[in-house]
Amino acid sequence: MSRSLSFAGVILAAGESSRMGTDKALLPWPPQAAGQPSEDTFLSATIRSFASTDFVVIVTGNNEAALAPIAYANGASIVTNPDPDRGQFSSLQLGLHEVLNRGRDAAVITLVDRPPVAPATIEFLRSALEAAPPNIWAVVPEFSGQHGHPFIAGRELIEAFLRAPATDNARDVEHRYHEHIQYVRVDDPCVALNINTPEEYAALLAKSS
Repeated sequence: MSRSLSFAGVILAAGESSRMGTDKALLPWPPQAAGQPSEDTFLSATIRSFASTDFVVIVTGNNEAALAPIAYANGASIVTNPDPDRGQFSSLQLGLHEVLNRGRDAAVITLVDRPPVAPATIEFLRSALEAAPPNIWAVVPEFSGQHGHPFIAGRELIEAFLRAPATDNARDVEHRYHEHIQYVRVDDPCVALNINTPEEYAALLAKSS
């Protein structure tokens, strides 16, 4: 029997983007014709790709003032990590607290440092979790042998993340409960992308133009 879940979106965007030299959330996306800069960014495009969720939470850090207008213009809300130096896992925990506090029992979770996946990919992953047996707590996409984002966490994994010490990371928790994680192959290369440097971003633009 399939489960009926209520989904929220969580986008982790509190990083300093030190290797990129500019906030990755603000990188223009998708590519436009020469001389016509994109009005969208990684952040705004990702928010819209989460349109099937009940709401979207952006976890910011010291970049809150820069990201808040984009979040609000696209119908998302902001949660600010007061100490982003604690690491990405602390941001994940803040976002997931908001998911449970607002009465949802599953989350579509991604990082902002990548172009968004197709909405159909999110729908496929959501459906996979809803159709999975009760011992499956999360669904993680796989492309060409690489695991990626967004991944879908049900309440059981959300609570496991929240119980974990701040010194953990998401991968530690996933490995601890690996028997409850289902890996699903998808035909969407964006799930495995991770854009950290200007060179990687330039290569992405060249490939996508």
